[in-house]
Amino acid sequence: MENKLTDQELARREKLNKLIELGVNPWGQKYDRTDSTLTCKEKAGEKTNEELEANPTEVKVAGRIMLLRKMGKASFVTIQDKEGRIQGYISVETVNADNYAIFKLCDVGDIVGLGGHLMKTRTGELTLKVTEFTFLTKSLRPLPEKFHGLTDVEERYRHRYVDLIMNDEAKQVALLRPKIIRCMQHYFDLLGFTEVETSVLSPILGGANARPFITHHNALNKDFYLRIATELPLKKLIVGGLEKVYEFGRLFRNEGMDTRHNPEFTTVELYEAYGDLSSMRKLSEDVIRYVLKNVIKTDVLNYQGKEIDFRPEFRWVEMSELVKEKTGVDFKEDISLEEAQELCKKYNIKIEKHWTSTGYYMNALFEELCEDELIQPTFVYHHPIEVSPLTKKSPDPRFTERFELFINGWEFANAYSELNDPIDQKERFVAQLKAKELGDDEANEMDYDFLEAMDYGLPPTGGIGIGIDRLVMLLLNQPSIREVILFPTMKDQK
Repeated sequence: MENKLTDQELARREKLNKLIELGVNPWGQKYDRTDSTLTCKEKAGEKTNEELEANPTEVKVAGRIMLLRKMGKASFVTIQDKEGRIQGYISVETVNADNYAIFKLCDVGDIVGLGGHLMKTRTGELTLKVTEFTFLTKSLRPLPEKFHGLTDVEERYRHRYVDLIMNDEAKQVALLRPKIIRCMQHYFDLLGFTEVETSVLSPILGGANARPFITHHNALNKDFYLRIATELPLKKLIVGGLEKVYEFGRLFRNEGMDTRHNPEFTTVELYEAYGDLSSMRKLSEDVIRYVLKNVIKTDVLNYQGKEIDFRPEFRWVEMSELVKEKTGVDFKEDISLEEAQELCKKYNIKIEKHWTSTGYYMNALFEELCEDELIQPTFVYHHPIEVSPLTKKSPDPRFTERFELFINGWEFANAYSELNDPIDQKERFVAQLKAKELGDDEANEMDYDFLEAMDYGLPPTGGIGIGIDRLVMLLLNQPSIREVILFPTMKDQK
């Protein structure tokens, strides 16, 4: 249902009609800018007004009006572009009476072009003395006065375009996120990796333990999954001889939403032939430090009041050791299923039907008791085989050559020495199918095409996935994943 127009909206529509009567196109045309607000500031530098007047610096800028001070025959206007803001001085004398009359129809929020030369006011504020005024776009809705300070942050996420106009921090996050990704790409490229793209639609559920979104392809009359991981197709490329590949990919998981989870999110997955878990350990430490140095310009972060130091070598600790520290029980010893069950009951952990061996219980105890306390960068390794269906076994076959990287109590990366034995892999898939029959909705399916690829020979390989949204949250000190995703998934408005 369309809302009734407010008095301000009606007034803006009246001005729209007056602009049309004056022969002005209220929706504008191409405008050739010579400068941004940033380059204007760079050109002016520390020059005095006298120096600027003696050697006029001509510029043309465009942006959205954020402040207006109309004063009869002369006015001040402040416009905002991607780089920042600049003040303009405009008068009847500088742009003639007809153009000034058009300017007088402007409202905050309108988009205009300003041409002229740079000057400085008596207070030293850089100002554009406008000699050419161009109306570009009429804003039919007024900008909110206190949008940045809204207590209902969901309003900001629902109207991200207004958030970007009003909230400089939101704009900086939007601009820095791609710089972080470009920096990571550059680092991987320097190491000789090839960036690739793989399909979002998958006929098989695999590559991770997660609930999928399901869609239907009409022409084939067949259901497909939106991918929950990029792992399996990337490993096929390693079989094909590409040797070192990575993909920044959008993934989709039909699960809950909170400050660290969104149904669609971005990861980078990377695979290196002839590498292993130690290769991925070094790579993950190095790429994070590379981004910190080149984008964030620090190696000690303050995240929401917690100091996180990336200078020392990241801690390296077994999952079983962390669980033992909390419970006194060593899962590397022969723990019976009944003992594991009683231990989980002691800590009020819900037991699932498909937990048919002790590895499930160790993993659950780790998630419940240990994760939140891993504030400084920590690699947790030797995960149970039950929750690692695509990972090479460690010398103790109950555990795998896998690590997860935790910072601030969150998982940021997941890495393997990849399982490259197709016979073992098939057995793992069979175990996953049994878990699915017992109610594990996140279990992998049997992927015969992947098994066939492995039959051709997958070299020893190291692989890793890094969560981009959480990494951006951490690096830019943002409290919610919704702050770093331009258009996060939202509940319906009531």
